[in-house]
Amino acid sequence: MKKTSFLIVLISISLMTYGQDKKTSFKYTNLSGIGAEKGVMRRDPSDVIKVGNLYYVWYTKGTISPGYDGTVWYATSKDGYKWEEKGMALAKGKQGTWEGASVFTPNILVANNKYYLFYTGTSNPYNKKPFNPDSKIGLAIADSPNGPWKRIKDNPVITNSSNKDDFDSHLIDDACLIVREGKYWLYYKGRQLGKTPAFTKMGVAIADKPEGPYIKYKGNPVIRGNHEVVIFPQGKGVGALIGTTGPKDLIKSILFSEDGINFNKRHSNTTSSPHAAGLYRPEAFTESGKGNLFQWGVHIGKKRGYLPFIQRFDITDNNANVHAGH
Repeated sequence: MKKTSFLIVLISISLMTYGQDKKTSFKYTNLSGIGAEKGVMRRDPSDVIKVGNLYYVWYTKGTISPGYDGTVWYATSKDGYKWEEKGMALAKGKQGTWEGASVFTPNILVANNKYYLFYTGTSNPYNKKPFNPDSKIGLAIADSPNGPWKRIKDNPVITNSSNKDDFDSHLIDDACLIVREGKYWLYYKGRQLGKTPAFTKMGVAIADKPEGPYIKYKGNPVIRGNHEVVIFPQGKGVGALIGTTGPKDLIKSILFSEDGINFNKRHSNTTSSPHAAGLYRPEAFTESGKGNLFQWGVHIGKKRGYLPFIQRFDITDNNANVHAGH
């Protein structure tokens, strides 16, 4: 058996909770099967789910660094370290449609004994200059995590706003779902017309059924910055991991909201956070009220001479596993 080399990097962060400094660290580990590979791009991993004795993850795959010419693929693992790429889950839509140029940034919802694969689609080709992303969010459904996936007729399920003054009037992207109060909460990022990616903000849309319709919250945006949407159940509330894009007082932090709408900073990271992370969050769809601070997940790894790839991260200090809302 070919040996897999693991790269472990410890990054110290400070978690500020109720006036106490809690020291912890992230451990980053290279993965086999979906890791660094010459000429291959894998990025934007979904949250990780476990079905039977297998972990599943979906991600964007292509041959250029961005996801704007990608398709959605998936992989499985018995231990979260050694992964086997299983194949393409979702191809591009028909040329000229809203998803004809790319499908990327997938995420997963499990409900009603079915699997709901949310994804981003664009119609504008990346090689057509000047490139203008026009992304929207679609949905495909399957009876098995291995597919086959069938797109719903009402796609896209969320589109950018027709009001140029709204935070999501240019594009929307990056679905992340949890179940709360018997409803399906879809968090997403949006960008306003005329704004750069640095001004990306986060909103939420809520549905009574997994397939929608998803109704945008009238008070959006709910988070005033962040380029990646990383949401997890935290006790009876909702946590959000904020990366390195956004207002200075918000970046590199973990937020908490009792109602899923009004977020406040509870943890401050002294170093960078995982990049475009997908979490293993087993309580995300259960409404158990027992969700803890995430313990591990996957994110976009970087290595000189390679396109983006998937890498694992772990929180190494179990003392960080505290209900932010308690």
